[in-house]
Amino acid sequence: MPQITVDYSAPLDRRGFALALHPLVVDTVDTVIDACKTRFREIEETVCGDGSTDDVVVHVDIALLAGRSEETKARLAEAVLALLPLHLKQKDGVRISAEVRDLDPSYRSR
Repeated sequence: MPQITVDYSAPLDRRGFALALHPLVVDTVDTVIDACKTRFREIEETVCGDGSTDDVVVHVDIALLAGRSEETKARLAEAVLALLPLHLKQKDGVRISAEVRDLDPSYRSR
């Protein structure tokens, strides 16, 4: 548990971001670093707004076991948004977002 998925079309230092993100998650939601798993999915094409710009996106989804308060999840999402620009290779025209949510009760891992 935490299951982290990063969808991105912006140039991103993926490994550096994951290695900085995991301790941040541990400190915010009281888990252990070995439980953090991040996977990256490159987006081939994006269209933002009316399509008049070539903006690119990065969206970070963090799924946790239930039990964290909404305030804790919001604090983690804000911390992710603060960390992400440090690992972007492009600063202009990048739209970033983050969501922290509960895993479905059927979640299992080994």
